[in-house]
Amino acid sequence: MQSHAATCHAMLMAAPASGQGKTMTTAALARAYRNRGLRVQAFKCGPDFIDSMILEVATGKPVYNLDLGMCGEADARRLLYKAAQENDVLLLEGVMGLYDGNPSCADIAERFGIPVGLVVNAKAMAQTFAAVAYGLYAFRPSLQRAGVIANQVGSEGHARMIKEALPADIPWLGAMPYNDQLSLPERHLGLHLAQEINDIDQRIEAAAQLLGQEIPLPPTVSFDTPENDSSELLLQGKTVAVAKDAAFCFIYKANLDLLQALGASITFFSPLTDAQLPLADAYWLPGGYPELHLEKIENNTGMRDSLKAAAAAGIPILAECGGMLSLGESLDGRPVFGLLKGHGNIESKRQGLGTQHATLPNENGTSTIGAHTFHYGRFETDLPAIAHGKGRYGTGEAIYRDQNITASFLHFYFPSNPALAAQFFLP
Repeated sequence: MQSHAATCHAMLMAAPASGQGKTMTTAALARAYRNRGLRVQAFKCGPDFIDSMILEVATGKPVYNLDLGMCGEADARRLLYKAAQENDVLLLEGVMGLYDGNPSCADIAERFGIPVGLVVNAKAMAQTFAAVAYGLYAFRPSLQRAGVIANQVGSEGHARMIKEALPADIPWLGAMPYNDQLSLPERHLGLHLAQEINDIDQRIEAAAQLLGQEIPLPPTVSFDTPENDSSELLLQGKTVAVAKDAAFCFIYKANLDLLQALGASITFFSPLTDAQLPLADAYWLPGGYPELHLEKIENNTGMRDSLKAAAAAGIPILAECGGMLSLGESLDGRPVFGLLKGHGNIESKRQGLGTQHATLPNENGTSTIGAHTFHYGRFETDLPAIAHGKGRYGTGEAIYRDQNITASFLHFYFPSNPALAAQFFLP
């Protein structure tokens, strides 16, 4: 007999655009609720890795991605239902502006009946704030209105002006005073990694205190029971070693969960500091920032030799984005691990962005997996592409296969095709 729907408080935090302060505000909200003894789970709409790391610090729990394009509706339904069973409050951080992208975070809110909270940077704005909030909600009347948070307000009087201008049917959730000490540093791929911000926990706690402990709870939402999801144990008895350190850290938690559901054991290693690979049946080098750690990569001859020995032994290796760049012959003119013929460079302009789907050969013909790309890197190589991702605007990223190594700028989302994901880690 199927279980009943799971019910808890839930809200999707959206904004008119990027740069409004969604990540810190969502983190502050999560911490404020957590400080009240509530169990809080955060999600990140879209394929972003970095914002999720900030939200993990705020909640103390892994953060999962919800993306109707890359991950699919069934995956989102399963994750939300499970989280609603185990938590009091679910907070979803949106991506870009509320309606940006197709599908957008507004589509997620509508699909699952999640009320939308708005974060709007109120700096240099007063009553017009109300018009912006009204317009965002009125553009799609079917969206439930959870309320608004005014970010970067200059004073209590500033916040009061904004609150008094709001229409009666737009709830006021609160205001975040301007404090430049709480802003998060950024670089070409977005915010700095949480682990790079020494006082990130203190910043989140300070933001939670500024937001106030009386902030109301979001409305309750019921999440339907998902269809039964059972994975074949395609990786039973296998150990997959995953690179994880300051240079290799763009890892979807759902990917790790999926590998374990397929029967694999997971171990982690650092290509920056470990002298050799751990024993494993397959290796995965995810994306990250290898370009910021070239001296360590160049000098880690033990890891270079160990990787080359694994490749020579025919052990499967998956290298995504920064992982692929690190396996080339050089990156920005400096030697890297040298397993793939090709040279990488980090350019000043973005080289790839967006959801793509890659169709790859398998035992039954072909199969398709969801993926995402966002990078400033270029990889010049003579390796033939075995396939290309396909996005909204046509042909996308190349996927290379060099004996046992699969490499691409794509970040694959394993739960979108468990059987194909397993193939990356099998001889």
